[in-house]
Amino acid sequence: MSTTQTPRSGTGELPGDTGAFAWLRALGPRGRRAFAGAFGGYALDSYDFFTLPLSMVAVAAYFGLDKGQTGLLTTVTLVVSAVGGALAGILADRVGRVRALLVTVVTYALFTVLCGFAPNYETLMVFRALQGLGFGGEWAVGAILVAEYATARHRGRTLGGVQSAWAAGWALAVVVATLVFRFVDADTAWRIMFWTGALPALLVLYVRRHVEDAPQAAALRRASADRGSLRTVLRGPLLRTTLLAVLLSTGVQGGYYTLATWVPTFLKTERGLTVVGTGGYLAFLISGAFLGYLTGGLLTDRLGRKKNIALFAVLSAAAVLAYTHLPPGANDLLLVLGFPLGFCMSAIFSGFGSFLAELYPTAVRGTGQGLTYNTGRAVGAVFPTLVGFLAESWGVGGALVFGAVGYGLAVLALLGLPETRGRELT
Repeated sequence: MSTTQTPRSGTGELPGDTGAFAWLRALGPRGRRAFAGAFGGYALDSYDFFTLPLSMVAVAAYFGLDKGQTGLLTTVTLVVSAVGGALAGILADRVGRVRALLVTVVTYALFTVLCGFAPNYETLMVFRALQGLGFGGEWAVGAILVAEYATARHRGRTLGGVQSAWAAGWALAVVVATLVFRFVDADTAWRIMFWTGALPALLVLYVRRHVEDAPQAAALRRASADRGSLRTVLRGPLLRTTLLAVLLSTGVQGGYYTLATWVPTFLKTERGLTVVGTGGYLAFLISGAFLGYLTGGLLTDRLGRKKNIALFAVLSAAAVLAYTHLPPGANDLLLVLGFPLGFCMSAIFSGFGSFLAELYPTAVRGTGQGLTYNTGRAVGAVFPTLVGFLAESWGVGGALVFGAVGYGLAVLALLGLPETRGRELT
């Protein structure tokens, strides 16, 4: 008698399959192509975002900016990303996940490249703001696309895998920045960094040819008269969920973007590191982030969505305080602490893709996820600007502590949200 097991209908997962890559097999062939498209889109989204933080010192020197003005460049990107994220979510519900994904990728790539041609600060701010339109929408659309292929059992790990693409894009940006600033004058190097933002154009070709929406979810979406309805997520029982999800997203992203924006500057201005030297410190931070995303994805399936976020909110706040309050001369310890800092502040994000997807029905999943994640990003974007202004009197290291406040807001929001681990998408 044969003992060969056959895959479950519609997936590549075998009954009782608990291997390390069971989550990937469970996606099936079409789901794996969707995963590749979403992973690539988010990695390049990350790459394009970090062209600014990694070039910030050179940009500030070129245009003669103070810290408040440089922080505003990040804030305007994140604020406009709220609009882009909400629009992309509505678009994903109305015309499909893949079509919306293509629009977001083309948008953030185009305006990142145009930033490299900016003749003055005002033009750079406009292009960076428009880049935020695509930047805001990509994650929400890509995460939903993959969530609708993933099984309830593995959804946390699967979306954690997509989230890890952020660290991959960040790492690529650091490598490119290190090389560009080593061999090219700073006044030209920051422009080259933005021009390399054209890379996502290659991804568009892959997505157009090989990626499609999950058939069952697409059928449910098309059959609903409420698809893409902003009113639906802002009234009735979904209103409370939306408000709490915005607060959760605000706290987590306020803390994260404070660090992502200002740590390179902190290392250069208060720790005396060069751009090349900063790359080594960021390598520890980014490697910790990559493993944090994967570990957080595993734990969000094991512990639950809420416990995973709460655990790493507390640990992230503690890591921020430790990282920014080491005594002068302790740069070796600073190097080591970069790993747990990156690990904690990234692991907290791993549950977001699955958690937000499970809070909304299919017809408004894009609308709800795009709105809450990116509104939180926009409000949280105030944090980097506040740090920029506070840094004038507190120093960058002292002002970075403000990011820890965000993690407290996240824990507060969790008290009113339901646990969704194991919930099937409807």
